Amino acid sequence: MQRAMEQFKEGLAKIHALEHALGVMQYDFETAMPRGAGEDYAKTVGALSEEVYRRKCGPEFKALAGEIAHDGEADPVARREAEVLLEEIGRMDCIPVEEFVAYEMEQSLASGVWHRAKVENDYAAFLPHLSKLLEFKRRFALYYAPEGKPYDTMLDEYEKGMTTEALDGYFAMVRQRLTPLVEQTAARSAQIDDGFLYRNYPLDGQRALSDYLMRAMTIDRDFCTIGEVEHPFTTNFSKHDVRITTHYYENAVASSLYSVIHEGGHALYELNTGDELVGSPLAGGVSMGIHESQSRLFENLIGRSEAFVGAIFPKMQALFPAQLRGVSARDFYRAVNKSTPSLIRTEADELTYSLHVMVRYELEKRMVDGALDPRDLPGEWNRLYKEYLGVDVPDDTRGVLQDSHWSGGSFGYFPSYAIGSAYGAQFMDAMRKDLDVDAVAATGCLAPIVEWLTQRIYRFGRLKTPGELILETCKEEFNPRYYIEYLERKYAEIYGL
Repeated sequence: MQRAMEQFKEGLAKIHALEHALGVMQYDFETAMPRGAGEDYAKTVGALSEEVYRRKCGPEFKALAGEIAHDGEADPVARREAEVLLEEIGRMDCIPVEEFVAYEMEQSLASGVWHRAKVENDYAAFLPHLSKLLEFKRRFALYYAPEGKPYDTMLDEYEKGMTTEALDGYFAMVRQRLTPLVEQTAARSAQIDDGFLYRNYPLDGQRALSDYLMRAMTIDRDFCTIGEVEHPFTTNFSKHDVRITTHYYENAVASSLYSVIHEGGHALYELNTGDELVGSPLAGGVSMGIHESQSRLFENLIGRSEAFVGAIFPKMQALFPAQLRGVSARDFYRAVNKSTPSLIRTEADELTYSLHVMVRYELEKRMVDGALDPRDLPGEWNRLYKEYLGVDVPDDTRGVLQDSHWSGGSFGYFPSYAIGSAYGAQFMDAMRKDLDVDAVAATGCLAPIVEWLTQRIYRFGRLKTPGELILETCKEEFNPRYYIEYLERKYAEIYGL
C-alpha cells in the first residue's frame, strides 16, 4: 500500500502540473492573449488536454485509485482523493479520446468567437459553436449515464445529486414567494434615488477602491491578484495562486464594487483551503453551489448590508468626493439595494437575481432535452425576460450573449447561483448564532467572518460533501426558507412594506 500511495501521489503531481498549465493558458486567453491567436491556443489546449486524459484514464493510475479508494486502512484524505478522482475518471473514460480532445479544442474556439460576437451583437457567428458544444455535452452525458436524463447528468457535475425535479420545485417556490415582492418594490421604485451611482467615477479611483475592498476581506495580495476582463471570473491554481477579475465602468461604480466582493468570496474559499490539501484534487470548493454560496454571501448578505456599507462609505467619499457630495451612507445603502427588473444578470439586484437564473435554467434544460433549437434561443430568451421580469431585450449583446458560460460548455452551471444564494442565507443564519455579524461588518474588517467560515467550510476543500457541510454547520439539512425570509425581511424594511 505504501508503494501504491507513492505512485498515486506521483501521478497526481504530474496531472496537477498539466492542469496548472492549462489554467494559466486559459487565464492568459481571457486577460492578455491577442484574439487572433485563438486557433493556435486551441491546438495547444487540445494537446495538453489529451495528455491529461491519458494520464487520468490510464489503466495503471485507475487501478491505483481504485486500490486506495477501497482500502479501509488507507489515509482518509488519500481515500477521499481517490474517490473524487474515480468519479472524474468515470466521466472522462467513457468518452473516446479523440472526441474529448475535439471538445476541448471547440470549447477554446467557441470562447474566442463569443467574445467577438458579444461586442458585435452577432449571435449568428456564435450559433454554430453553441450547437457543437451542446451536442458534445449531450453525447458525453449519455456516454456516462445512458439511462439517465442528460440534463440531470450535467447538473450533477456541478452540484452532486441535483436534479431537474428538485430544481423545478425550488424555482416554483422562489417564483411564488418572490414575484409578488418584486412587483411591490417595482411599484415603489421611485422611492429610492440611485442616480448618483451612475455619475462619472474615474477608473483609477475604482481600482483604489478594489484594493481597499480586498484588504477589508483579508485577501492576501501575495497570493491573489486582480485583473480586468469582459466577464469577471475567479480562477485558482492552488491556495498560493488565486486570481480574481473585474470589469470597470466609469458610469456605474457599483458594478465593479460588487464584482470584486463577489469574486473575492470565491477567492477566500480557495485561499483558506487546508495546507494539507495543496496539490490535491481536494484543494478547492466541493461544489459550485457551495462556492457560489460564498461569493453571494459576501456580495449581498455582507457587502450590501447597512453595516458594511456604513463602514466603507467614508473611503468612497474620500475617493469620489464630488460624485458623492450630499449623499449619506443610508442613501448609498438603499441605492445599492434598489430592486428594479433589469436586463443583465451580473448587475441584477438581490431580489430579482434568481429570476435571471430561472430564465437560463429553463432555456438550457429545454436545449439539452431537444425541445428548443439553439436557432430559436434569442427569441425564447427575450420572451422569458418579458414574462419573468417584464423587460424588453433590445439586442443579443444585452440578451442571450451576455454570459460566457455556454461558450465554455457549462450547461448545468447556472442553477448553482440560485442554490448558492439559498445556501449562503442558511450559513449566515448559523453564523449569527456565534457572531455579531453586523458589529463585525461595521468595523470594515471581515477577519472574524472569514475565520468562522474557514473553520466550518473552507479548510475542508472537497473532503466533505455539500450535504455534510450544511448539516454540520447549520445543524439541519438544506432549507431554502432562510433565503426567502431573508429577502422578505430586508425589502420590507427598505421599502416600508
